[in-house]
Amino acid sequence: MRIAQIAPLYEAVPPALYGGTERIVAHLADALVELGHDVTLFASGEARTKATLVPMRDQAIRLDPSPLKSDLAAHLSMLHEVRRREDLFDILHFHIDLLHFPFFEHLAERTVTTLHGRLDLKDLPAAYRRWPRYPLVSISEQQREPLPFGNWTATIQHGLPPDLYQPPEPAGRDYLAFLGRISPEKRPDRAIALARRAGLPLRIAAKVDAVDRAYFRETIAPLINQPGIDFIGEISDAQKADFLGNARALLFPIDWPEPFGLVMIEAMACGTPVIAWKGGAVTEVVDHGATGFVVASEDEAIDAVRRLDMLDRHAIRRVFERRFSSQAMAGKYLALYQRLAGQDDLDHPIMQIAGE
Repeated sequence: MRIAQIAPLYEAVPPALYGGTERIVAHLADALVELGHDVTLFASGEARTKATLVPMRDQAIRLDPSPLKSDLAAHLSMLHEVRRREDLFDILHFHIDLLHFPFFEHLAERTVTTLHGRLDLKDLPAAYRRWPRYPLVSISEQQREPLPFGNWTATIQHGLPPDLYQPPEPAGRDYLAFLGRISPEKRPDRAIALARRAGLPLRIAAKVDAVDRAYFRETIAPLINQPGIDFIGEISDAQKADFLGNARALLFPIDWPEPFGLVMIEAMACGTPVIAWKGGAVTEVVDHGATGFVVASEDEAIDAVRRLDMLDRHAIRRVFERRFSSQAMAGKYLALYQRLAGQDDLDHPIMQIAGE
């Protein structure tokens, strides 16, 4: 198939440091190319991809040192270029929320829109009712709840290349880990309190966005000065296997309706169990008592820390390979593409994978 992947321009594809959506676009595009398909990626110019790259900006927006820039202008220019080339593709796969909706109604049925963020925002229902023809993909069943009337065609969970992270042998396992972003909804303060109660060191690898700098300065900075709390900052993919693989567990103490939680499967890829607060898509990702523990309180989390040794880290890695590989993700998307493009072939091996 001839497939266009349209990525956001905020981070590189894949991101140099923090970033979820662009990371998934990178892995999906590469996996589709490996399956023999003709994939074109619209993204910022420093993308590393096996697909044919159409550079839409010299570099991704967030790490661009230019003090003045317009994300709206950049994305509108990209949409103009996608529309100019639209006849070259069987499927246009958008990862930019609903920004493309006014421009591609004439071929909406030949598009896929994966929604990567939360959907419980005031203005979204009216917009999705205004443009009902676009086929939508959720990344968890929970993510759909605020928009039950949406034109949902599939739920496809994220996936990572199996060789991206490998469990270290032997693992150190002498600390707890927090990975991601410093923000109130991610609850790094809860992670710190838990580690202190458990009597274990905590290593925090996280970025601080401009909008969260006051929260970091006023709430988190005083806490990370305590003994046993090590704030590292943002880390790259190359550093994650060591950071996650040597941890006793990843703490995922969220306080918001997380649509997926990519860091959870990154930990699983390293054989590391996850202790996650029940909310959002957590119960769809973590198998309680097998790949980690789903908890509802700090007391339950402390009990989970005590029970970590009962989990088989090799089994956690096997679950990742079966459920959350980029090949599994690509197979499910390909089945959807073929159905939308009228190319169903139930004997196709990828269709069989997608139907598992």
